[in-house]
Amino acid sequence: MRELQGMLSVSRTVVTGLVAAGFVTPSRGPRNEYRFTFQDVVLLRTALQLRAARITPRKIITALSRLRQALPDELPLTGIRISAVGNDVAVRTGPSQWDAVTGQLLLDFEVAEIKGDVVFLDTSPTQRNVEQQAEEWYDLGEQLRTSDVNGSEQAYRKAIALSPRPFYAAYVDLGALLCELEARCEDALHVFDEALIHFPEDAVLQFSRAIAFEEIGRPDEAERSYLRCLELDPTYADAHHNLAILLEKRGDPQGLVRHLNAYRRLTT
Repeated sequence: MRELQGMLSVSRTVVTGLVAAGFVTPSRGPRNEYRFTFQDVVLLRTALQLRAARITPRKIITALSRLRQALPDELPLTGIRISAVGNDVAVRTGPSQWDAVTGQLLLDFEVAEIKGDVVFLDTSPTQRNVEQQAEEWYDLGEQLRTSDVNGSEQAYRKAIALSPRPFYAAYVDLGALLCELEARCEDALHVFDEALIHFPEDAVLQFSRAIAFEEIGRPDEAERSYLRCLELDPTYADAHHNLAILLEKRGDPQGLVRHLNAYRRLTT
């Protein structure tokens, strides 16, 4: 429950109210605690966004209930989008769009300005191609990045866990997301270190790792990571720039001049 509250940025009362209203039916854990699937989270987020778009609670419950009944056992690769369109709840699957309450197809010229947008993703890796599913979780992480940091983190982690081979972009973006939060830079370092196991010769990971080290006040490790980045890619201009500033702070004027000159050569 606590994790879900953080992902949705709402109080416990709001969550229990949505459960009591029938938006989702979570299972119970060994200590009788609620256990929510990621699809439960998406359903609840859908309900909150539709409510914010001033769709009535009764219409939201009816729409989501009928939607659950109408969903196929295997979701399409394109996913399902649910939006408030005027005073109605519209569902889009691929090129088709229909009213979630009546089931009536909606033509493009009938669609008003969309308020809110949520994507459903199938959570069962046995239903379809796992690699495609990992890509969709990654895309969801990208969509949530500015509006829901916790949801974005969970989506990136799901993409990494599901992908049959190391998911480079998910590692990089998850680490960057965590480092932007400042207090999570240590967690970002763990992500970058794990990624370097799979991509040991990657300059971007070393650069990102150096930034994280700087943020948590570990200049020695930051300097080593910047130098390793430049060893892998001597043309990495931003690494020269950041290292120059770091060396200035550490009382190394020669290092400052050397890397600042390299930065200027590469950017002019």
